[in-house]
Amino acid sequence: MDDRLNAIETALAHQDQQITELTDVINRQWQEIESLKKLLSRAEAKISSLASDGGDPHAGLSTTEIAAMEKPPHY
Repeated sequence: MDDRLNAIETALAHQDQQITELTDVINRQWQEIESLKKLLSRAEAKISSLASDGGDPHAGLSTTEIAAMEKPPHY
């Protein structure tokens, strides 16, 4: 009888530990999802701002970036 009770208590302790570990994983994933949602929102805002620049392909680019895009044909 004691062996059976010990086995049940051991199994319960392992299950409690697994539940705790799974909860921690879920919490970390939730935090990462929230972070990714913020990054996506910023990226969407940037794309929207670039799209609303009146179609100027060089709007928002640095001089170096514009020069790199407009290399002469012999390059």
